[in-house]
Amino acid sequence: MKFLCVLCDQPMKLVEVAPPDRGALSVLYECPECAHRIAMLTNPFETQMVTSLGVEIGPGGEKTESKCPFSAMVPGAGAPGAESGVTWTASALRRLERIPEFVRPMARGGIERFARERGLSEVDEAVLDEAKSFFGM
Repeated sequence: MKFLCVLCDQPMKLVEVAPPDRGALSVLYECPECAHRIAMLTNPFETQMVTSLGVEIGPGGEKTESKCPFSAMVPGAGAPGAESGVTWTASALRRLERIPEFVRPMARGGIERFARERGLSEVDEAVLDEAKSFFGM
């Protein structure tokens, strides 16, 4: 998923991620052509849902090469299974790629933790279906 400037049809660039304030998280984007800005704001429930997936929201963590503004906040946000000990089947990885890029690391971390908590070392489509149901998605 990308945010596009309606006027310029250019992908918006990440400007700032503000830490939670009273439970709300804000992300600011800007068009590199016309400098038009948009913000994405989560409500406290959405922020709580992300936190329940084990994501630390706020400043900290090392910068990564990922395009995801949240990837530095997600433990093991590198390649799927790189640090978690959980491997992914090819079909599960294809489904993971359909998740919007800016939340993909959070989703992957939550799914991998879901699998580990159940003693599983591999994420396949059945595990994805179970996790989807468990998280109410």
